[in-house]
Amino acid sequence: YLFNDIYVCFFSLNPFFGKKKWTLFSRFQSIYTYLNSHLDSIKKSLPVGFLTADLHVWPDFHGNRSPLADLTLKGMVTGLRLSQGLDDLALLYLATVQAIALGTRHILETMASAGHSISTLFLCGGLSKNPLFVQMHADITGLPIVLSQEVESVLVGAATLGACASGDFPSVQEAMARMGKVGKVVFPRPEEKRFYDKKYKVFLKLVQHQKEYAAIMNDDI
Repeated sequence: YLFNDIYVCFFSLNPFFGKKKWTLFSRFQSIYTYLNSHLDSIKKSLPVGFLTADLHVWPDFHGNRSPLADLTLKGMVTGLRLSQGLDDLALLYLATVQAIALGTRHILETMASAGHSISTLFLCGGLSKNPLFVQMHADITGLPIVLSQEVESVLVGAATLGACASGDFPSVQEAMARMGKVGKVVFPRPEEKRFYDKKYKVFLKLVQHQKEYAAIMNDDI
């Protein structure tokens, strides 16, 4: 829900979306599908993710639940221009997708520092249907992303629990093994690692600076 909440906010501020949304709805086309296509058309010879070299988002508009558990944090965007066209909306969308993936990397690194070892990510739900969201998670975390063979995998999960509760399977683990199937596996692109390592450094700087700004404003001196 965080991703959708952020983008409802961003869309509402961009006049282009107000003009275009009814056309998209009449075509039964998702705004995300439309923006993914537009990003492909403006990337030229660069990888699409490189379009945000000077646009960065800290996505905690509702505060941070993990790994910082700090509800006082706010969202941040740096690199905005005065223009409000389709390109601007698409780039802000891309930077937000990357910010969510950078937040996942932040969680993974915090878990690793606590002794956990994670080598694969499993995605399900609505955002797993967005190829840009999935690829950005692979590239930014450096881990392969496993998608379910069944597109509506959340429904399969509910059916799995139901099958176990009804006694069709002796355990949840066996029900999962029989009913859940691996579909597509999306791998990170190693040639883009250096770019996302730099984006991650900026990502961590954003929250560091936000805390510094708060300290300055809360100083009674």
